[in-house]
Amino acid sequence: MRFLSGIQPSGTPHLGNYFGAILQHVETSRSLGPDDSAFFFIADYHALTTTQDPEKLRALVTDVAATYVALGLDVDKALLFRQSDVPEVCELAWLLSTVTGMGLLERATSYKDKVSKGLASSVGLFTYPILMAADIVAYDSDVVPVGQDQQQHVEMTHDMVVHFNATYHAEALKRPEWKLSPTPRVCGTDSVSSKMSKSYNNTISIFADGKDLKKQVNAIVTDSRPPEVAKDPLSLAVFQLLALFLSVDERADWEQRLRQGGVGYGDLKKEIMTRMDARFGEARARRQHLVTTAQGQEELEIVLQRGGRAARRVAATTLARCYRAVGMDNAARRLGGAPA
Repeated sequence: MRFLSGIQPSGTPHLGNYFGAILQHVETSRSLGPDDSAFFFIADYHALTTTQDPEKLRALVTDVAATYVALGLDVDKALLFRQSDVPEVCELAWLLSTVTGMGLLERATSYKDKVSKGLASSVGLFTYPILMAADIVAYDSDVVPVGQDQQQHVEMTHDMVVHFNATYHAEALKRPEWKLSPTPRVCGTDSVSSKMSKSYNNTISIFADGKDLKKQVNAIVTDSRPPEVAKDPLSLAVFQLLALFLSVDERADWEQRLRQGGVGYGDLKKEIMTRMDARFGEARARRQHLVTTAQGQEELEIVLQRGGRAARRVAATTLARCYRAVGMDNAARRLGGAPA
C-alpha cells in the first residue's frame, strides 16, 4: 500500500492543520508495514499561485519541513520532500492537461472559492487540479489522505486517469482512492459552524506558547452565560476545540458536567492550554532547533534531498510509462525507460 499526500506551505500551522492532516500523516509514517510506503511532499510549485515572494517561500517550505519532523514524522520509513525536487510532475501535468476537459476544471470548487476571496485568477490557479493529479499519480499512489476541501481534487484525478488510459488504450496510470482524516474539519475560534483557517483569522497555532498561546485561546468566542448555567457542549466552539485532545471517556465527562452546569468558559480555555502544552511542548523546542540553528537546517536539508531523490526515481518510471503510451519513446529513453 502506498500513501501520498501534499502539504501546502502557507504559513504557521494551526490546530486545523494538525488534526485535519498532520496527525494522520505522522501516524501513517509510524505504522507502515514492510510492503507499505508513504510519500509526503511540500507543495512549493502549488504555492506559487499565492506566494510570489522568494524569501517568504523559502521560509514557508523550511517551516513545513521542520513542523513535520518536529511532530514526529518517521523519515526513516516515509519520504518527505519538496515538490520542486521532482520536476517530472510538471511534464506529467502537461500530458494530463491534453486529455482534461475545461468543464472538469471549471467545476473545481476550490478555484471558485479562492477567486471569490480575491485571489488572482491565474492560469496556474485554474489548472491547479491537473498538477495535483500529476502529484498523485506520479508515485503510483493507492491512498491519498485529504481534508474535505481536497476530496474533489482526488475525484478529478480519477477522471483524468480514466481519460488518459482510455485515450491511449493503456493502463499507464493507477487510480488512487481518497481517505478523510478522523477529524476532516476543525472549527475556528469564532464559531462552531466555521472552519479554522488562516484566511478567516480564527486559528490557534500549534507552536504558540506562553502569552501568545493564552491570547489565541482567550480569543475563542463565548457568550455571557455564567458557569452555573447548563450548556449544550455541541454548540460551543470552545468545547469542540478542547474535545480534540480528549479521550472518549474524558469527552463524555466534560459533556456531562457542561449539561449539568458548574463549568465556566475559563475552565475550558485553561484546559485547552494545558493540553496543548502537554501535546506540543517537546515539538516546539525541536522545531525551534530545526528552524533557527545551522545544524538543524542541515538536518532538514538532508531529509528533503534524500526524500526527493527517492521520489524522483519513482516519478521518472511513471512518466516514462506515460511517454511510451503516447508514442514519445525518445522521452521515455531519456528517463531510462526503453520502448515497449
